[in-house]
Amino acid sequence: MRAAVCPAYGPPEVVRIEERPSPEPAAGQVRIRVGAAAVNFPDVLLLANKYQISVPPPFVPGSEFAGEIVESGAGSADFAVGDRVTGTGLYGAFAEEVVVSAAGLTRIPDGVDDRTAAAFGVAYRTAYHALRSVARVHAGAELIVLGAGGGVGLAAVQLGVALGLSVTAVASSTDKLDISASYGARHLINHRSDDLRKALRAAIPDGADAVLDPVGGELAEPALRALGRGGRFVTIGYASGVVPRIPLNLVLVKGLHVLGFQFQDLVPEEFRRNEDELRELLVTKQVLPHIGASFTLAETAAALRVVAEGRAIGKVLIEPAGTN
Repeated sequence: MRAAVCPAYGPPEVVRIEERPSPEPAAGQVRIRVGAAAVNFPDVLLLANKYQISVPPPFVPGSEFAGEIVESGAGSADFAVGDRVTGTGLYGAFAEEVVVSAAGLTRIPDGVDDRTAAAFGVAYRTAYHALRSVARVHAGAELIVLGAGGGVGLAAVQLGVALGLSVTAVASSTDKLDISASYGARHLINHRSDDLRKALRAAIPDGADAVLDPVGGELAEPALRALGRGGRFVTIGYASGVVPRIPLNLVLVKGLHVLGFQFQDLVPEEFRRNEDELRELLVTKQVLPHIGASFTLAETAAALRVVAEGRAIGKVLIEPAGTN
């Protein structure tokens, strides 16, 4: 099989395409023919050895995929050859085939293709769980989304609108804001051309109920200041590369809540509720992922570069079947 391989830590351009033997599934594992794999910012960090977990090179990057089971190891009775599934892992997805534990897989609903399934996974689950179980917003609430053009950010815009929220999208370009507007964002702010603090005050004079921040850096403090009393600031990640410093006096004076999002912190009952609701939104096509760009396996380095530079709008995919 063909795979994108990171031979040594570095930028996206270190990735090369190699022929490798098809991986054999052990007990409890399955081998999947990858139909589509989504590119996420942690993939870029893992290549550069800047993620919180290190993977010794050489390794195949890629953490999110969708495809068809072609071989099943012993003890994988819940799935059979021919089942279409989606899943995640720390690495291994940027290849024609991947072997993973069957326990972490989810069946792709009928009527949903591999591209949609791969693009919908991590970003939309992150955004939805953050909105429902951490921000705890309800219909009519004011939501600020930072990085609104990226994978998690645009997902939060779409899902926020679906939940009946008034969404203020903050992004770095007109193109990204135009996409946010097409999905129902009410207020649009370009943080590179506008004074973010003033623009947020003008858009939401009474203060926002929640902020979702997958970016960090210099955008965090103005967004925090834009919260109304008792508002919730949810930090999801630091795509800017800078962990923000929060002035705690604002938290004290306004009674704000600064909260981090991690899947493992979710209450099991709420997790199941959120997953069921999100699946219904996908199956009924009320919310579908925005796929901004798609690359062949041979173009993996280029796909990673788009994400590394923050040029992605929505999700970026790699489709191994499109490789010559």
